[in-house]
Amino acid sequence: MAATVWGVAALADDDAAADGRGGSPAAITGSKAPGAPGAPGAPGAPELPRVPEGIAHASEGGPNAVNITIDDGPDPTWTPKVLDVLKRHQAKAVFCMIGPAAERHPDLVKRVVAEGHRLCDHTVDHDIRMDKKPVEYQEQQILAAKKMIEDAAGGGAKVEYYRAPGGAFTPDSRRIAAAHGMRPLGWNVDSKDFRTPGVQALVDTVKAELKNGPTVLFHDGGGNRAQSVEALDRVLAWLQEQGRPTGFPVHTAP
Repeated sequence: MAATVWGVAALADDDAAADGRGGSPAAITGSKAPGAPGAPGAPGAPELPRVPEGIAHASEGGPNAVNITIDDGPDPTWTPKVLDVLKRHQAKAVFCMIGPAAERHPDLVKRVVAEGHRLCDHTVDHDIRMDKKPVEYQEQQILAAKKMIEDAAGGGAKVEYYRAPGGAFTPDSRRIAAAHGMRPLGWNVDSKDFRTPGVQALVDTVKAELKNGPTVLFHDGGGNRAQSVEALDRVLAWLQEQGRPTGFPVHTAP
């Protein structure tokens, strides 16, 4: 359940805005210090795009594009309906999945990937107090969920983003995610669909808040999402009328 709106003014889209970073990449499980064998920059190591630790908001599709993000699934009732709406509008989205839910519903994870959407790690337990927990706990929550989602997806699919439950990012969680190829992902527009205020209220909220930035938060898990599905349908139709395509949040830096 979203509890915080990460607006453009709160955190910028570049690494310079990732304040409070500490420690070295070598301290993270599975990462390697610069210059170590196989690490970026080491002799013979492949050139890999840099995944910044700063929280992403901007769209790869440019300033007119809108990023649709869907949290807390996959859910056997609501995720297929969300996917049907996206397909009808030829829209793309990022699905921020809970690890055990992905493990229970690998067919849905595979469908998300097959239909051209991207995967996001939303941790194992959706603990909105992760920012108060030890680094080791944060690491376990992030990396275990990443493995569950990728195993469910199969076929070499990768999780490209990390979204902290309730926006509870920390410098350490951002660092852990980026070191494992996942861009921290925020949002600018909270539809507040978890409150189920009515479809029109959800649509009005998205329209009013798009001035804050391009990344919109909806949910396909955590409860009855009938309003979310209908509101998403209306929002996508409105975006098409405005000539605004859907895109994906920025992932790497040049």
